Amino acid sequence: MSEKTRIVSALGEQRLLLPFLLNEALAANDRAKYRLTLLQTARARADSPDGAFSDLRTERLACGIADAAYDDVVSGSVRRDADTYLLPDASELCAGLHADVAAMLAPLEAARVPEMRLLQKRLEELSLTPWHGADNSITGNTISRLAAGDRAQGDSLHLLIMDTHKLLNRLQAGIATEGIDGAQTYGLRADGRPLVSAFMKGVNRTRALKFDHPGLDTTATRVDSKLVIQNDLGTTDAHVLVVHVEGMCVTTTYTDNHLPRLLFFQAMFSGWKVAWGDVHSRTDQTFADGVYHLCVGTYTASDKADLKAYLTHLGSRLVFLIDWNRARKRLQLLVPRTEALSLLTWAAENDLGHMAFLKAGGERMIFDALQFVAGGRLTYGVTLAELLGIEAAVSYLRFILRACTQGLLGKRPLALIRDEARVELYTYYHSAQQSLLDLASDHGALAVEIATSIRDGLLTSSRPETFPRFERIGRRAKEWERKADELVIRARELAEQSEQAEAIQQLLETADDIVDELEEAAFHLTLLKPESMAEEIRLPLATLARLLVEGTQEYLKAIENTRGIHRSGSPDDMRDFLASVHRIVAIEQQSDTAERAVRKALVDSAEDFRQAFVIAEAAKKMESAADALMHTGMILRDQILGKVTGS
Repeated sequence: MSEKTRIVSALGEQRLLLPFLLNEALAANDRAKYRLTLLQTARARADSPDGAFSDLRTERLACGIADAAYDDVVSGSVRRDADTYLLPDASELCAGLHADVAAMLAPLEAARVPEMRLLQKRLEELSLTPWHGADNSITGNTISRLAAGDRAQGDSLHLLIMDTHKLLNRLQAGIATEGIDGAQTYGLRADGRPLVSAFMKGVNRTRALKFDHPGLDTTATRVDSKLVIQNDLGTTDAHVLVVHVEGMCVTTTYTDNHLPRLLFFQAMFSGWKVAWGDVHSRTDQTFADGVYHLCVGTYTASDKADLKAYLTHLGSRLVFLIDWNRARKRLQLLVPRTEALSLLTWAAENDLGHMAFLKAGGERMIFDALQFVAGGRLTYGVTLAELLGIEAAVSYLRFILRACTQGLLGKRPLALIRDEARVELYTYYHSAQQSLLDLASDHGALAVEIATSIRDGLLTSSRPETFPRFERIGRRAKEWERKADELVIRARELAEQSEQAEAIQQLLETADDIVDELEEAAFHLTLLKPESMAEEIRLPLATLARLLVEGTQEYLKAIENTRGIHRSGSPDDMRDFLASVHRIVAIEQQSDTAERAVRKALVDSAEDFRQAFVIAEAAKKMESAADALMHTGMILRDQILGKVTGS
């Protein structure tokens, strides 16, 4: 016998009364939770009288209590001694709380639910000790005993309310008399059906995005003048959504044991003028982290069409709450927290969601793809953002969220979706590496420009009238040095996001010494007086400059060969790369010899000691640039060989 049939057969003459009792019970559940929250907030305010606390007026109106005197309970509460509190109308508050729980039990008794006897006994045992004193006092221990959520520490009224509510939900589904687009309803009036249909239109539009995960079952009824819609968001007890519609006003009460998800839920209504009350956090050891959070949002529609549109939007957002926290944690293994949250927001805004990503393998699928495109050379613990950079990582994950959702909805094989993830990542991964090499290439090109300018200046400086050219060379060298510094700064910024950029940062910081030394050499040449430079001095100095041009060009060739090594691992590219590095080493040795030749020429031919000093300093700076060039080349060699050998 089905539960529905068993219930109906057991009711007899009471069957017509049960929907009314059930509606009263659901309303009493809202009131009981409000009263418990009021007790806890009043105690907290009495303990910290200088703190800021909500009067819970929004919550009172949402649960249907008309008495505005409750709004003064929090502000009027004081602590009399270590564990005794005086609350305005504490006796009425406790009596109402007891009556609410009794009202919740009434439909279970009418339906002869087997668990009813145990629930009734629990209420009797919890009521053996008076909850308040004759002077409207109540102890902190009593408040804790009523609101406690840890079953290991004994029973509490809060636990009784939770257990009763579960049975009420089951009973509600069992007596439903009408289905509206998948919602189980009873006791609706004609004007309520279109509103339930509007809500379900949204639920059903995105329902497929949860795939086989439980959740989104909807029940609806009418309590007095209010349409009440409840949705089963999943398997977590604290994850509850209750919607009240009265006239043009929609009041949504949402509870969640994950505060970030609650804030995410609120953010999904940024385009609607929803008035959100304060978020209240409550200790409860039965939930994750021992706490749950509650918020109430109110939307007033302009007309019937706007009311239906809002309900549709509300229903369509619920699927994005299912397993949201698990998806957030998985994404945070790939990108920083802020970007993970933005990805979940983007997926919801585009009606894609995150469940397909989880079903396809989540972060494990991404790590497998990374190992594939990197040839198995990834360092353990490196994130996607560190490898690609944050912007590229977010762009790639958007592709993944879309591809997983569209693929699974289209019944495509998981293996095909994972292959597509690899192919797309290959493009991102190698584009990131090429972009980093662009920094090194641009930086190397600036070194070539300065070295070439110095060489050309020396080759044409045999006559006094050509000496002003060194002024132009010095100015240009200073500008090129500034641009090189900007590239180093950019590499440092990227190094905070990418392991690959750390290697480029190290390379550019060493290579920047090349540019600095060459700029210093160009500066010293601007100090030369417009007199004829002896050929015995100019020629070895020009030879040294020529070697620097050749060395910087070989360095630039080595960087370009690195691109080919990254792309295909070509043996030809590797041979050319190593040849350039060894040529750089040889040029350093030749530069040392050339710099000594300049010194010897100065001793033999210089007539002005000031000119001799300037030329000697310029030669020294060029030889230092050759040293920096060799060090940079060796660093690049070690980086490339380290990747090739996997060390």
